[in-house]
Amino acid sequence: MPSYLIRRLLSAAAILLLITAVTFFLFFQIPRDPARMACGQLCTPETLATIRHNMGIDQPVYLQFWQYVSGIFAGRTIGDNPCPAPCLGYSYVNQQPVLDLITAKFPATASVVVGVVAIFLTVGVGAGMLAAWRRGSWLDKAVSGFALVGAAVQIYWLGIVATYLLVDQTRLLPRPQYVPLTEDPAAWFGGLILPWAVCAIIYIATYSRYTRSSMIDTLGEEYVRTARAKGLPQHTVFFKYAFRGALTPIVTLLGLDLGVLFGGALITETTFNIPGIGQLAVKSVTEQDLPAMMAVTLVAAAALVLFTVVVDIAYAVIDPRVRAS
Repeated sequence: MPSYLIRRLLSAAAILLLITAVTFFLFFQIPRDPARMACGQLCTPETLATIRHNMGIDQPVYLQFWQYVSGIFAGRTIGDNPCPAPCLGYSYVNQQPVLDLITAKFPATASVVVGVVAIFLTVGVGAGMLAAWRRGSWLDKAVSGFALVGAAVQIYWLGIVATYLLVDQTRLLPRPQYVPLTEDPAAWFGGLILPWAVCAIIYIATYSRYTRSSMIDTLGEEYVRTARAKGLPQHTVFFKYAFRGALTPIVTLLGLDLGVLFGGALITETTFNIPGIGQLAVKSVTEQDLPAMMAVTLVAAAALVLFTVVVDIAYAVIDPRVRAS
């Protein structure tokens, strides 16, 4: 197990370094004048000259990249602006280190992700298991039909319709907003109910379909048939044997989705005006804040790689054959 974990961590570190290099090249070398993009829309000639000097554009590319990577681990000073480790750049539009911007937005994104994941795992996986348990019944057909409809619905459309019907017209739910959990837990919960439900519907459709398909495939495996032939109760065969074997594709999908969501639930945050990392990504593009754009891209990539490693560890826990490989 330790050697397996070490191999996965080294592989993740190499992938992150490669992603950092590619991202740095795309953002800082392809633009004709990256300093002009980093300066933002409202930029004076004096500020532009300062940014060009601070970014070290006159230096070789490898030296610029080394300064950027070393700043992530040891911090650095960009011009007269201190940027402590992990330094992801300095936003001249907001006049602060980019990491501070991301840190300030992270609680909102985490609040959205936690609620959405709790809903779609409970409802989606549960519905898929029920559909597999009652394969061919009306319940199975209802779950399959919902999966088809839910997968075709778009969050921004559903969010607008749900807000109009459930908030503006009937007032069944409070208006979507983000209130920090530490300030008012009740307002935090009430303001995120609708974003959680709307975003989770898409994932519920996906997870119910994957769970049903995976469970049906696993129920046909030889070791499950053997357990059934030994006379074990149906629920024991279903939950203890088949469900554990069906977890692998579900865990894979969950790891990818968590990485994407923690990188910023862009559409959900934009639709409901939640000040998270996804909204920061949109804002950095509209304001042409190059350091913020690059930092959000790296954070999203790091989240995806991190949860991929978590998935690999989960594989080793679920399937002992993986640990031996």
